[in-house]
Amino acid sequence: MFIIVIRTFEWTLAKEPLVRHLRPANRAPSTLMDTLDLISNLRGHGWNWSCGLYVPRETRLTRRTLFLVHTCLSTIAHASLFGILHRAILTCCPVGAIAAIPDGSTLFDPTLPFLARYLRSSILTLCAGFMSYAMLQAAYDACTVLALVVLGQDLAQWPPAFDAPWRATSLSVFWSRRWHQWGRQIFLVFGGYPLAAVTVFGRPGMVIGAFMASAALHDVMILSLDSRIEMWWMVVGFGMMALGVLAEDAFREVTGWRVGGVIGWIWTMTWLALWGSLIMEGFWRTGIFGYGTLIDWASPVRVLVERLVVDFDGWFHAIQREG
Repeated sequence: MFIIVIRTFEWTLAKEPLVRHLRPANRAPSTLMDTLDLISNLRGHGWNWSCGLYVPRETRLTRRTLFLVHTCLSTIAHASLFGILHRAILTCCPVGAIAAIPDGSTLFDPTLPFLARYLRSSILTLCAGFMSYAMLQAAYDACTVLALVVLGQDLAQWPPAFDAPWRATSLSVFWSRRWHQWGRQIFLVFGGYPLAAVTVFGRPGMVIGAFMASAALHDVMILSLDSRIEMWWMVVGFGMMALGVLAEDAFREVTGWRVGGVIGWIWTMTWLALWGSLIMEGFWRTGIFGYGTLIDWASPVRVLVERLVVDFDGWFHAIQREG
């Protein structure tokens, strides 16, 4: 509901009429269906207000039946991956284990030395990133199937949501192309464009403004779950993402080279793990991931995941004690 409210405010500021140019084939225009699509279409794919939107190249089978089968299998696979990673992280960071956070948990183990603590939290953050990807992808796949089967929409209306984010070789590419673009327009309208317009910073203002708008939106999400969570988790986490993108811009200005290749991939994953841990910590403290998943009902899988994670975490702690 909050998303719809702020998007409605955005539409009132539009200088041109909102025009939809992608509809199901052989369907007459419908005001009702256009309204539903406008409300639910976060990226604006198929609308004139999503100018500059990057849409990943379609790699799935294009025959409708095969497309549906592929998408159903993708839903099951990503839901399973989400459940496995969710159980793995929850095993390392059980909800309620820290007295100071009775309704949530923390990625930072206070019993470990400083460097080991952040190494462990970075590993957990990468796992949480893949978990978030799997959760969102499974939900998107499920919505795709429903839209095609129930509403009779076209395949072209449901392009890929992600573009293999684990292959990103720079932060700029990760956030502008590889990760989902569902919040892109909101972040630009309520952060990027205003800060770029009222300051002399140009692109730096737009980058910082967009990430700060993202921080504010994510903070509203966690405040709805736990009003005690402090905003600085999101502000610092997303703020450092903005600084990382601007550092890449500065590198290009000085050297003439874009960040990329193997070194760029290492840089990107390291920065995401380091500062993404603050973002994930904000969510983890709310207890949002304390619920069960389908994997929890599959006892053999749950037992296997918990045993592997407990053994690895025990080995990690043992090495730190010996060191």
